[in-house]
Amino acid sequence: MDYKRRTKIANILIDDNVAVDSDVIILGWVRTVRASKTVTFIEINDGSCMGNIQAVITDPGKFPVLDKVLTGASVRIQGKLSQSQGKEQKYEIVVGSLDLIGQADASYPLQKKRHSFEFLREMAHLRPRTNTFGAVNRIRSKLAFGIHKYFQERGFYYIHTPIISASDCEGAGELFRVSSLDPIHPPIKEGNVDWDADFFATQTFLSVSGQLEAELVASSLGDVYTFGPTFRAENSNTSRHASEFWMIEPEMAWAELDDNMDLAEDFVKWLFRYALDDCADEMAFFGRWIDKEVCQTLEGVINSEFQRLPYSKAIRILEDSKESFEFPVGWGLDLQSEHERYLTEKEFKRPVIVYDYPEEIKPFYMRVNDDGKTVRAMDVLVPKVGEIIGGSQREERYEILKERMLKKGITDFDNYYWYLDIRRWGSVPHSGFGLGFERALMYITGMGNIRDVLPFPRVPRWAKF
Repeated sequence: MDYKRRTKIANILIDDNVAVDSDVIILGWVRTVRASKTVTFIEINDGSCMGNIQAVITDPGKFPVLDKVLTGASVRIQGKLSQSQGKEQKYEIVVGSLDLIGQADASYPLQKKRHSFEFLREMAHLRPRTNTFGAVNRIRSKLAFGIHKYFQERGFYYIHTPIISASDCEGAGELFRVSSLDPIHPPIKEGNVDWDADFFATQTFLSVSGQLEAELVASSLGDVYTFGPTFRAENSNTSRHASEFWMIEPEMAWAELDDNMDLAEDFVKWLFRYALDDCADEMAFFGRWIDKEVCQTLEGVINSEFQRLPYSKAIRILEDSKESFEFPVGWGLDLQSEHERYLTEKEFKRPVIVYDYPEEIKPFYMRVNDDGKTVRAMDVLVPKVGEIIGGSQREERYEILKERMLKKGITDFDNYYWYLDIRRWGSVPHSGFGLGFERALMYITGMGNIRDVLPFPRVPRWAKF
């Protein structure tokens, strides 16, 4: 099939490293066909970049297969790379041979017209062939590589944490259960389901975070990170929630909250710069068709010194603002998106890191401050959306951690003995944060719905493809 001999369109249009008059083989899918008696133009895309290459057939009568070459078909084209005669493209291919590999008839749903994102979600198996979703998938791949590059170059070790877990990191209770028991007739013991008879001999769930396990490995390797799928059984249908998504979670031994904030700020800036520099083809598309200000927004974050702001001061600023917020503001209440956006867009006009939140609204694992009322939590807020990163210094003191767990309703210490053990033997200060990959992609691309930056989204009442 000439897989090794083919020339990818990106090599021609982006890298510009294929000489004119070279013989090339293009394997791709037809975007459009324009035909007359004397010449036929076929626009082909192979997924390697945004651009199509135009194939020119100057004697259509010699190619009877042309009658079957329609939008959506896959083709093999061999010919010479030439300077284009048209104004919209630099190169074209003068066709020597044309083979139809896979037919597509007139029922192919992605004809040459604009389709709504809602329509395209119904056909996630085909939408990567569109310009928008081709760009989304390519930038997703490039940024995933960039994330590994960032941490690997800074001495972090990539670790794989379990997808099936017996613990709930966040204590939220919105978990997907994993079980091999018969759902109709489960084994019963003393009036309850006998989980000891299940596959893992205990209740297990899809993981909501790799953090707890990352803490264990950081207690040995120092600096580690996870980058993998996480799950929430939250019945939410907003544009920012998905039931399955990917999380980037670094964890650092010997690191306190200031170190954590330093890393979070540096990472966000680096990732945004990487998107602008190494994904320029895709970013130009998003800037033209999705959000005309997206590149300017990213540059604004990159060039800002993030404001660091204690939660208590943030509350005072919001209370004194005289703004008519939809949600109430008060000490002890969590910040909502509208509050976060006020701080970043109106008060400071730059990203803000809010830290030292009330302990009552934060999970059990966050380190308690000396005041006994707040914990060493931090959230990174950016203009337009609010929170993009959440993290904390972890509680490394054994007895205080047990008190926090009891206060949060966690009484089964046997289920967390391993988490407590690293506080018993060689405990050290340690910190980390989580960044939802899809939330970052939405911000970088300007895409407005998380369903459109996931190749195959999983949301309530939707698990197709």
